[in-house]
Amino acid sequence: MLRSRTAALFTAAATLAFGAVALTVQAEPAAAHGTPIVPGSRTYLCWQDGLTTTGEIRPNNPACSAAVAQSGTNSLYNWFSVLRSDAGGRTVGFIPDGKLCSGGNTGFAGYDLARTDWPLTHLTSGARLDFKYSNWAHHPGTFYFYVTKDSWSPTRPLAWSDLEEPFLTVTNPPQQGASGTNDGHYYFSGNLPSGKSGRHIIYSRWVRSDSQENFFGCSDVTFDGGNGQVTGVGSGNNPTTPPPTTTPPPTTTPPPTTTPPPTTTPPPPTTTPPPGNSDCMAVYKVVSAWSGGFQGEVTIMNHSTRTYGGWAASWTWPNGQVISQVWNGTLSTSGSTVTVTNAAYNGSIAPEKTTTFGFTASSTGTNGLPTVSCSGR
Repeated sequence: MLRSRTAALFTAAATLAFGAVALTVQAEPAAAHGTPIVPGSRTYLCWQDGLTTTGEIRPNNPACSAAVAQSGTNSLYNWFSVLRSDAGGRTVGFIPDGKLCSGGNTGFAGYDLARTDWPLTHLTSGARLDFKYSNWAHHPGTFYFYVTKDSWSPTRPLAWSDLEEPFLTVTNPPQQGASGTNDGHYYFSGNLPSGKSGRHIIYSRWVRSDSQENFFGCSDVTFDGGNGQVTGVGSGNNPTTPPPTTTPPPTTTPPPTTTPPPTTTPPPPTTTPPPGNSDCMAVYKVVSAWSGGFQGEVTIMNHSTRTYGGWAASWTWPNGQVISQVWNGTLSTSGSTVTVTNAAYNGSIAPEKTTTFGFTASSTGTNGLPTVSCSGR
């Protein structure tokens, strides 16, 4: 019964997207049309967290579980539905303090809970981010993005006084992918707020210009030097505090200095995000580059609740690069696939701590960035 009702909602959303006659579903709010997916909103990441092979949604994350206990699983079958059909651009005095994440929509009240264990997106303050916002149904309008003040605490519900002025406003951005699908989205780039560190909420409003309907979302983030990686999604991956931002890399075995190659060209972009469903997170960076080669490093972050006794990072080179030397790790290769495991002295990583290894490599032509995955044991 629940799935058939949800299917009816999906059909209604798709019908609206193509400008056809709207359908209504008895005893349900109007089918909804979008939410942030980068950085992911609470409903979007909790939906991802709860996906199963059977199609059921069973959250692993404790905050997501608490939200579902209060609002029901329909809030995740309809993760794109945090809206008010009568908002008309109103904010303070219309959406009550403490109800911002649900937009005052009682069907999503569980997502207003003040908790420190929501799924978390790791970002770099002041960096440029490629935002994505679900276009479950396409509408013209303007997107507003706010960030919490430094005085905000995740231990209390979000209030309007906790938010700074919008740092990004976008009207009628382009879209990619089909409406009415999990992957379709609007896309646009913008600079994240500078001078931020630690836990924050990026709050979003989508104000339709063709109706009174508005959409709301809370995206839990930490400004810790990350590049869009997501933690707290999936079994066993529920960090409650952000990783430190100033942990230096190990210095027991320094990089080679006898024949450093000259840096004659600026390095390419610094990082590429790894998959987001693991408690081990790897961040890849090009330190310097020269004709025919470059120096890189990878930071391993432990976002689990246990201490790693060892770790491994792996990736596949996209453009035929070849590593010539590694420090602070042990290298093995198979064709274009690279695996680096810990050295004898840096295998132990406590929860929310990091370690770093470096390497030099040759490259010809494009020095594309690989996607690095890691695991701890």
